Amino acid sequence: MQSFDKIIPREMSASLKYDGRFEVFGTNDVMPMWVADMDFAVPDAVTDALQARASHPIFGYSMAPESLYQALIDWLQVKHQWLVKREWIVLTPGVVPSLNLVVAALTAENAGVIVQPPVYFPFLSVAKNQRRRLIENPLILHDDGLGNLHYQMDLLQLDACAKEASFLMFCSPHNPVGRVWLKEELRALLAIAKKHDLIILADEIHADLVYANVQHHTLSRLAFEDAQTPSSIDGPHSIITAVSPSKTFNIPGLGLSALIVPDATYRQAIQSHLTKSAVSVTNPFSMIAFEAAYRGGSDWLIALMAYLQTTRDEAIAFIESHIPKITAVCPQGTYLLWLDCRKLNLDEKALALFFVQEAQLGLSSGAMFGQGGEGFMRMNIGTPRANVMAALERLKSSLS
Repeated sequence: MQSFDKIIPREMSASLKYDGRFEVFGTNDVMPMWVADMDFAVPDAVTDALQARASHPIFGYSMAPESLYQALIDWLQVKHQWLVKREWIVLTPGVVPSLNLVVAALTAENAGVIVQPPVYFPFLSVAKNQRRRLIENPLILHDDGLGNLHYQMDLLQLDACAKEASFLMFCSPHNPVGRVWLKEELRALLAIAKKHDLIILADEIHADLVYANVQHHTLSRLAFEDAQTPSSIDGPHSIITAVSPSKTFNIPGLGLSALIVPDATYRQAIQSHLTKSAVSVTNPFSMIAFEAAYRGGSDWLIALMAYLQTTRDEAIAFIESHIPKITAVCPQGTYLLWLDCRKLNLDEKALALFFVQEAQLGLSSGAMFGQGGEGFMRMNIGTPRANVMAALERLKSSLS
């Protein structure tokens, strides 16, 4: 079994996270913890499959084999108890292109598109890219008075927003705040969507990265359940779900994801836009890795989540004990740590400069995630634990 403590040098590998530091931060002298990929070797099943394919000396035009679709179907059924039909699956060249693709295909110009900031920043740019109206339904941050921070959806405001919208982009589990939504919260959201006839695009690419004692609930599956209809036959079809092995198995650079689209009309519209874009989704190595990860990566994922949970807990304990001016929002899912730095009393620019120049850390500024992100920083802990603790030592020293 692989050791997640192993340090694997990534410099000079055309890594955006490492080799792109100077362009983003103005220096290479920062520990890079911004881009949301991990510093861990992928499962052996993926490496072995890629090497086997590379041994064949011809890399011609390719097509997605039925075994790839079946691997995804099997994974969703076993891991999420979600029965998906083969014809519901539309392969796409990544989740960010999927966001733009679905909004373009299923909404009219100037239609209202709801997002829930602070949220993965491409959500915020989709409306502008596609000439739609961005409607913000900010998450609510609760503080229990003991320094424990917890995010919730503002369902009352969402209901008001939905009167002016036709589409909701939903992040589950949520990036960057790390929430894994409860069934009750999801059912309330579904009720609002049904009331206002909203189409929902659920980005669930972090669904497999959930910590112990927490359960991810697939929104589409829950909607089918509540309609008391087997999900493999009929039911509410206004939910499109984005899934991918990219975050789960650390293969985002291979650029292949899928949309689960039960509605045939929506599926045809999405496929038509994809065809018009002339973008290929059949890179042979992407397809090989996609299938191999879902077929052979389960044990690796179990070990990964145990490792990440220990890292998360040790990091939060260190921050609580040694960095009192910063509070970490404990993530229920993802390998992202959302840091509340508002007690430092720095504006957005000064906060970013402090992390780069004083702490020598390359993190993502919270402001880029939209309303409610000001005064926060996002830290990627998907790296050997020694790196995470070294980063926190830097942060501690810079504030002492």
